[in-house]
Amino acid sequence: MRKLGWSDVTPKPLWLNRRQLIAGGAAVLATPAMARIEAAPSRFSTDLAPNTLEEITSYNNFYEFGTGKEDPARYAGGLTTDPWSIVIDGLVERPGTYDLADVVKDRPLEERIYRFRCVEAWSMVIPWIGFELAGLLNRVGVQPSAKFVAFETLVRPEEMPGQSSPFIEWPYREGLRLDEAMHPLTILATGLYGEEMPKQNGAPIRLVVPWKYGFKSIKSIVRITLTDTMPATTWNMLQPQEYGFYANVNPQVDHPRWSQASERRVGSGIFAGRENTLMFNGYGSEVAALYNGQDLAVDY
Repeated sequence: MRKLGWSDVTPKPLWLNRRQLIAGGAAVLATPAMARIEAAPSRFSTDLAPNTLEEITSYNNFYEFGTGKEDPARYAGGLTTDPWSIVIDGLVERPGTYDLADVVKDRPLEERIYRFRCVEAWSMVIPWIGFELAGLLNRVGVQPSAKFVAFETLVRPEEMPGQSSPFIEWPYREGLRLDEAMHPLTILATGLYGEEMPKQNGAPIRLVVPWKYGFKSIKSIVRITLTDTMPATTWNMLQPQEYGFYANVNPQVDHPRWSQASERRVGSGIFAGRENTLMFNGYGSEVAALYNGQDLAVDY
């Protein structure tokens, strides 16, 4: 018998209505027709109840579409995601431009219900659909000298109105140390709630690294580069005093402008209070060993 996932047991009104009005009726979800994705449940999933589809798709950061939380849902509908390809280059044995279908070919999809913690001190629980990044990296062949993985997102200002602002030097860039990228918790997500990734959440493919603040999980990826030097990353370039390369969730290291000791769970209600933030967002037993001997108060 097939084990049920959250997309099976969550009441339909909370996730199925793809044309549901959001943001006070001002916009519709940017993905009116989605294909159902079959994915196996994962041992890495939390047993916390996920946020609703409406919460996940109507409250998020995707600055390519604007700086407001509602901007991605409002403007992402115009993004063209088919065809899509990803350049994989740098210190790999088989560099090239890979069509999305080739990237996901033979990748075992899983439903990963992960905690998500934004650096702005709000959080969600999200039922991603994806596959381990390590599988793709092994397939293209990582050269021995590679130490980091760099990512870039799409640059298409005619479809992504936020890119008309010089606030960020586009493309948006992120990076991981190679051992972080190869960790089994690190996935490339192609869907959520059992269906294709909504455009406002990073369609058609995005990174998810659950023990790090959300800005590390770059969306709408078009380039993956293996390198022997630490890559430049967008928020670290913009404000290095506030955003480090590692960006591990750490309640003991505050952001210069607010505390990271607690978080607001989106959808919990105004009287629910704040929750204590967990070290590594609750994934310490899986990832703490990656940072043995590293001062996480300095390498933030």
